Amino acid sequence: MLRLQHIGKHYDNKVVLDDINVAIESGEIVSLLGPSGSGKTTLLNIILGLTKPDRGTITFNGVDMTSLPMKKRGFNIVFQDYALFPNLNAYDNIVYGLRNKKESVSEQEIGEYIEFLELQPHLKKRISELSGGQKQRVALARTLVTKPQLLLLDEPLSALDGVIKESIKKRIQSVAKQFKLTTIIVTHDPEEALTLSDKILIIQQGSVAQFGAPQDIIHRPGNDFVKQFIIQQLHIKRQNIYNLFGETHV
Repeated sequence: MLRLQHIGKHYDNKVVLDDINVAIESGEIVSLLGPSGSGKTTLLNIILGLTKPDRGTITFNGVDMTSLPMKKRGFNIVFQDYALFPNLNAYDNIVYGLRNKKESVSEQEIGEYIEFLELQPHLKKRISELSGGQKQRVALARTLVTKPQLLLLDEPLSALDGVIKESIKKRIQSVAKQFKLTTIIVTHDPEEALTLSDKILIIQQGSVAQFGAPQDIIHRPGNDFVKQFIIQQLHIKRQNIYNLFGETHV
């Protein structure tokens, strides 16, 4: 379990996060959802260890991670732009992170991740030869081979559309289920959060507006902000959500 208790952060005189309290169960997919500037990326960076909170504690499976540097947390992230090396082919990108890893990972294990993500036909291709969905799968494989305890994804679907986006959604869900991997996703898109996640943490101006399952958020929004943000943002996409969760009077 990942537990955040009383997490706070400010820059200069601006409060970015204010008293964030949440517990995420092992193997859950949780989306951090909110408008631009709400504090969700700062919270992701605090969990990862890139940013230190001003107050509060972070524990993972009972171990206090608050003061641990990023390299010692055992967490890993797939960045929004994938952060792949253009001078390396797909396979070399996948195994790149293993060079400084103390624990050995066998070729068989690497092959299992490659097979799971259906990357065999693309291993010798340069990054410029890959589609957006293929790049996303390479970035996922590169992260998975390091065997992270927790997977963080920063806007993983923002550069994708249509069938490719739906395919990557299913991949992320399969990864979390197959490897029992706690997964945290930053997104500004309610439809992505509602259709991808087990739970959603909605952040409003640095505070928790609601934390719960998609069905609860759709049918029982915690406040007017949640109601307006979810429904207004869905707008044209609304029917897709109703097909999943049923009609609502929100």
